[in-house]
Amino acid sequence: MTDRAGANSTSPAGARLRELDQALAHDADDFAARAERAGLLREQDRFDEAKRDYLELLRRKPDDFAALNDFGTLVLNAGYSEAARSLFAEAVRHHPNNANGRVNLANLLFLRGEHAAAREHFEAALKTDPGHIHAHRGMGNLLAALGDSAGAKAHRDQGFKGQAVTVLPYRGESAPISVLLLVSAAGGNIPTSALLDQRQFRTTVLVTEYAEPNLALPLHDLVFNSIGDADLCRDGLHAAMALLSRITKPVINHPASVLKTGRVDNVARLRGLPGVVVPYMAMMPKRKLLDRSAAAEMAAYGFAFPLLVRAVGFHTGFHFAQVATPQELSSTVPDFPGDDVCVIEQLDARDREGMYRKYRVMFVDGALYPLHLAVSREWKVHYFTADMADSPANRAKDEAFLADMAGAIGQRAMAGLERIRAALALDYGGIDFAVNAQGEILFFEANATMVVYPPVADLKWAYRRPAVEAVLTAVRTMLVGRAGAA
Repeated sequence: MTDRAGANSTSPAGARLRELDQALAHDADDFAARAERAGLLREQDRFDEAKRDYLELLRRKPDDFAALNDFGTLVLNAGYSEAARSLFAEAVRHHPNNANGRVNLANLLFLRGEHAAAREHFEAALKTDPGHIHAHRGMGNLLAALGDSAGAKAHRDQGFKGQAVTVLPYRGESAPISVLLLVSAAGGNIPTSALLDQRQFRTTVLVTEYAEPNLALPLHDLVFNSIGDADLCRDGLHAAMALLSRITKPVINHPASVLKTGRVDNVARLRGLPGVVVPYMAMMPKRKLLDRSAAAEMAAYGFAFPLLVRAVGFHTGFHFAQVATPQELSSTVPDFPGDDVCVIEQLDARDREGMYRKYRVMFVDGALYPLHLAVSREWKVHYFTADMADSPANRAKDEAFLADMAGAIGQRAMAGLERIRAALALDYGGIDFAVNAQGEILFFEANATMVVYPPVADLKWAYRRPAVEAVLTAVRTMLVGRAGAA
């Protein structure tokens, strides 16, 4: 027996929803009942129904903190970051002394790269509640992005010491699969909210750098190491290695494998693979790039302008720039956080129309899955800032790639991807690349931190849903299989 959205109506959650339906049919003004129903619908991923309830709650009480905050979480998880920002901002406007609201808004602003505004709200949250662990954690991430490593550590210590373990809620009705999820306090973790369905997996999060040596590990069926950035999270990965010496259960993405996937390490490992073109790449001290001899230094390494520079441990285009001259180099690099800079040869990723292309393919348990093709007029290509939303022609190219990956990129490129996947030896990860006129892979990066977000509920993105679901299903099948084998 199922309810109108397919949920089991004989389960406790289904039975409670029916009771709330009856209560609201009797009294549509029952605010508490509607709020509870909205929360249950949100937990069951029933977006449209939950959205209707939250809109009705806010029609009745436009300043209700829980409705604003929870509605913001709902739309953010669905991919509507602008709507989430508006809702979180309203929650803060009406409740300026609620630290939770400040932190939610600050975290979203940080993800959007609005660092000054994020800092303002983290600081306001800590002024209201000096011990707020999530404000300290967020401020730690922000200060790290700004290059203040000492300040970042101080806040992370306050946010994680004695708080290394968090048990996430389990919302299923049958016996769960218990997952021990390893994460790093420094960030660089695989986003797992879409991978670990709370109706199937009971997840315990463990921050490896802050795990006490005598910590009693929670019971688990398998370990998922979500620490994915080998350049940013070496301390976290080494701490994970120490923890695994006490664990006998299966491990997804063993930290020993992840440690080998730094940007420069990958280039060295993959250079010479048939059908794969990798750029020259070197990690260099920032001070050398600011020296008068920087141009000679670049030439000695085999680099020619224009070239690319990026700060260590940053993704989605932050602290990543193209420089055409030594003068541009010396004016760009000082703003990068950290002491080292990754210098990269720029490969020509333009297609016959002069547009830049970036493909993303995921690999899960030894198989390749196409995730998207982004087409852009700019060299720095990211899917949701590329020329996709307003271009039916570019979306058609994306759809063709998802429908027939081999047909879109060719057999030579497919063989190159298989060689990269085998060399990396990760259970879960992804590859960003282009394809040249010879059908070779132009390698950009490959690691475990590639993001898989379900597309928003818009018809123009409907073609992407099967590809995303294929990746999510493959991950869940792998986790269930490994846990069962154990």
